[in-house]
Amino acid sequence: MMKKSLLLSLFAAVALAACGKSGEPSQKLIVAATAVPHAEILEVVKPMLKEQGVDLDVRVFNDYVQPNDQLVQKQVDVNYFQTEPYLDAYNRDRKSGLVTVAGVHIEPFGAYSRKVKSLDELREGADVVIPNDPSNNSRALILLHNAGVIQLQDPKNALATQRHIIANPKYLKFRELDSAMLPRVLDQVDLALINTNYALDAGLNPTQDALAIESKDSPYVNFLVARQDNKDDPRVQKLAQALTSPQVKEFIAQKYKGAVLPAF
Repeated sequence: MMKKSLLLSLFAAVALAACGKSGEPSQKLIVAATAVPHAEILEVVKPMLKEQGVDLDVRVFNDYVQPNDQLVQKQVDVNYFQTEPYLDAYNRDRKSGLVTVAGVHIEPFGAYSRKVKSLDELREGADVVIPNDPSNNSRALILLHNAGVIQLQDPKNALATQRHIIANPKYLKFRELDSAMLPRVLDQVDLALINTNYALDAGLNPTQDALAIESKDSPYVNFLVARQDNKDDPRVQKLAQALTSPQVKEFIAQKYKGAVLPAF
């Protein structure tokens, strides 16, 4: 009888170890994210979700395509790395129907150089690299327009391209590269327009190193994204609530010191 009681107690302890505080079995939620700041922020909410019976599995990617592709293919449950204009462009190009769940943070986009200390010092014919995806490509050009380096036909056009440049007084030569490549070629070019997540990952400090940076009211919020068939899943909603919690707001403020801003 004692042996039976001992076995029952052991079984109960193992069962509880796999549960959150609610006593419900833990359920895995797979999230695709880029390393900085997204995966770092997800690590903050991991223990919060564990208490609610959700086991967060964070899978880190170094590009902007696979997180969406794998979400569409149901290899991951949600992703957290992109802005709504980028998502809209992906959905349009791939004929997919991914949806935003919650806006979490803003990463002001910046212009960086190892060769000049201000945009005024850019030489004629300077070599400038910008992202090659439609959303961030436009974002880079709009930043240069707002900084007075070029002039766009319509700076409010979220899909502006090089074809919409109507004035380029320094005859800048633009090249388009994958966003992840931009920090790697910084030493080889006159100016690079770099997404903040890749800038941070490369050891740059956007608030100190950027020669031009988006204002704090940037519309480019980074979202938690899901599919139509799982956006209302309780696990997804718990993650959305955790990502927009006071704890995350405090972490963003202390960790990134203005380089990343909460959007809630």
